[in-house]
Amino acid sequence: MLTNEQKTQFNEIFEELGNNLDISETQHNNAVKSYQAVGSWLSKEDSLLAKYNPQILTQGSFLLGTVIKPVNENDDLDIDLVCELTGKNENWTQKDLKKIVGDRLKQNDTYKEMLDEEGRRCWTLEYRKESENEKEKYHMDILPSIISDGYSVLLTKAFSENRFEDVEKLAIRITDKESLNYSYDSDTENWLKSNPFGYGRWFFNRATISTKKLFSLNESIKPAPKYQAEKLPLQRAVQILKRHRDIMFQGDVDKPISIIITTLSARSYNGEGNIVDAIKNIISNMHLHIAEKYDPSSNKKIKYIANPVNEEENFADKWVEHPKREANFYKWLEQVRKDFDSILSKTQGLQFINESMQKPFGENLITKTFSSYGTNKLKQREQGRLKVAAVTGTIGSSGKTIKNHNFYGAKEKE
Repeated sequence: MLTNEQKTQFNEIFEELGNNLDISETQHNNAVKSYQAVGSWLSKEDSLLAKYNPQILTQGSFLLGTVIKPVNENDDLDIDLVCELTGKNENWTQKDLKKIVGDRLKQNDTYKEMLDEEGRRCWTLEYRKESENEKEKYHMDILPSIISDGYSVLLTKAFSENRFEDVEKLAIRITDKESLNYSYDSDTENWLKSNPFGYGRWFFNRATISTKKLFSLNESIKPAPKYQAEKLPLQRAVQILKRHRDIMFQGDVDKPISIIITTLSARSYNGEGNIVDAIKNIISNMHLHIAEKYDPSSNKKIKYIANPVNEEENFADKWVEHPKREANFYKWLEQVRKDFDSILSKTQGLQFINESMQKPFGENLITKTFSSYGTNKLKQREQGRLKVAAVTGTIGSSGKTIKNHNFYGAKEKE
């Protein structure tokens, strides 16, 4: 059992770990400018899409505030986007809409060079940009979608009020090359339904612990959201668990997918006000939110992780076709429990905590984390805010104040 002082210290370390997993404000702002530029190009007067008011919003981890830097600094940051169109030409099929969006991107010499091969649902733009501070690498997956009149009002209302109602009304219709009606059905009611913003609203409903934190909720759905450094405990927990996954399964395509980690984390989270308690509770209870359902196609029971805003969608549907993915999830869950038990048992000093975190999270990241943690403690000491617990000797925000010392050389004394 950790003392209050020890828990505070671990929380501060994990918070610093999260800070170092965050993308920089420069990366954030560059990404926002880039996708706003794409939206402007799609909506210019000479575009076939202009009359449908194209608007690009973030989805996935960028929306949820759980995006993390890749393990390899040379790897791309993946940014998921939704291109919303208010209505469409009544004759357009999914195939038509997808092609029109792609053709419009190809009419721009810059975007034409960036375009990757057409994906199942998205068009991907691969960016390689230079900033003043660091090399920026990211790619954007742009999902064409149809929304109805008044959708933006519903979305704003859902994210501006501290309630979770009528989330199904936030669903959008999307293009999907694997849909049987992809090339001939122009009725959007028959198109595949997706609800990334409903999921976001559900996630924030699970994550929010006080009205003071609602800025994250309001800001997240703006076309140009501001950079947010402060995170909720659930957001930090998801970031840390995703990093553990990335280190454990580097290069393995069968690693646990982020939507499963995020969904099970949010379902397991119980309003804990700190990162330590949040992670402990999440990894202890994740397995309880994996159901089993009979699958007529395989004539057996399968694992089922329901989309919280569409119970018919199973996030673990690929586990049947790729059993290694199911095995890897449980392997990861067992390992992350062992690693956190080991980390939280290191109460003898910072050196032991540092060493216990290097393998699960990466040596470079942990070195950077403890360096910035030490810098913060030095500042607190200089300001007279650093204390030491009388019994455990843990340095933190409670206990006896540590006096700041100024050291002067012999010449200075003279």
